[in-house]
Amino acid sequence: MTTKIEKLALKTAELTRQTHDLGIPVMILFEGVPTSGKTRLANELLLNFDAKYTHFIATQSSQGDDLRYQFLQKYWNTLPKKGDINIYFRSWYSHYLDYRENEIKHDKYKNYDVLKEQIDSFEGMLEQDNYEIIKFFIDINEEKRQEHIKQTKANPLTRWKVQEYTNVLSTQTYLDDMHGFIKNDKTWQIIDYTERQSATEKMYEHIIKRLEKAIEQHNKTKNKRDGKFTPNFTTNLFDINVEKVSKGQYKSLITDLQNRMREIQFALYERKIPLILVFEGMDAAGKGGNIKRIREKLDPTGYEVNGISAPTDVELNHHYLWRFAKDMPRSGHIEMFDRSWYGRVLVERIEGFATVKEWQRAYEEINAFEKMWTDEGAIILKFFLTLDKEQQLKRFKERQVNVHKQWKITDEDWRNREKWDLYVEASHDMIEKTHTDYAPWLVVPADHKKTSRIEILKYIIRECEKVLWGVKDY
Repeated sequence: MTTKIEKLALKTAELTRQTHDLGIPVMILFEGVPTSGKTRLANELLLNFDAKYTHFIATQSSQGDDLRYQFLQKYWNTLPKKGDINIYFRSWYSHYLDYRENEIKHDKYKNYDVLKEQIDSFEGMLEQDNYEIIKFFIDINEEKRQEHIKQTKANPLTRWKVQEYTNVLSTQTYLDDMHGFIKNDKTWQIIDYTERQSATEKMYEHIIKRLEKAIEQHNKTKNKRDGKFTPNFTTNLFDINVEKVSKGQYKSLITDLQNRMREIQFALYERKIPLILVFEGMDAAGKGGNIKRIREKLDPTGYEVNGISAPTDVELNHHYLWRFAKDMPRSGHIEMFDRSWYGRVLVERIEGFATVKEWQRAYEEINAFEKMWTDEGAIILKFFLTLDKEQQLKRFKERQVNVHKQWKITDEDWRNREKWDLYVEASHDMIEKTHTDYAPWLVVPADHKKTSRIEILKYIIRECEKVLWGVKDY
């Protein structure tokens, strides 16, 4: 005779196969005090779900190399791809409490409430991207819990589990804060594990309810694609005049600036401050050339360059920010992006690769994403290299005849020229909506390559010196 739990388990497994086929990523969180029953419920699901697309993620107290990365880095790195299931044994909520109660990175986070804001932003952007986040808080009668503790202590092989998180977080503090989270977020499902069968049934019933709703919502979703461009759009945002640097000036300035940039690199490493440089701009505006001059005298063990191209199939199967989050620098290192996450509001908007809702909400998502890193002390500087249309044509033609640069010009570059006006409007909107105090844009005229290189190096040095030593002018 099939029990109620078996029937519910079969129904849940059937629904997870549907979410897998539909490409709906599912994240199931288990929170609760030690020995409350989290392990048994999580294992129940692991045994019932298809192992090919189910993953178990355990949150432990931060230590060692983990502390070199941003607060939510491990969760960005392990996001499930579309159709997969992640089961979190403790989650970013325990992670937050660990940070706050043990004053982890207190020099960066004087007010740990910003981490709660990061959690809200993180969950919000995932839910907007159709991630199904199911949250369980496992409660238990204290007498029953003490029974579990006694049994665990009696077994030499499991005795260590009694210390689970108790060394870093008191039970009462944990309970008080989790009850606060639950009060403010009605999506949490509280399960009393005092009676195991009832708890298991309740868990399955809640998952079934949530997955059925997610599948129904997925089938209703309409993916309208429209860049919503303005006829005859004009802007003076890119009309910037900069005094050109002469060849002689360039030679005398560039070496000094590069040497200073190397000193900045060492100072950033010593102070454990990450630097993130983002380069966007017109094709042939010199993004690669600028990056080359910035890193020319840097220590190669302390920086990375990410040349961003079209996303791979694996990357398309994740949240669009996933591939960038996992390449963000650890403390004291420099990361340079030759094109970036702004592709969502540039090429994906222009070419119709993103839906209207996707690219329109991306501005705020990107602002929140960048703030996650600057909250922890990272410096983010963003450069938009602007180029006159005729100057671009001249550079395209030069590349065609130069055997050393022919690889730089493609049919896609010529096709992009036909959408010049759309790119100008999309770039204008991007800068207007994502220029923030903590991650500013610098629009750089790039018709004269040497001048743009000097301007950008000076700006990076000046902004880093402000953070490092409070120097106002270079």
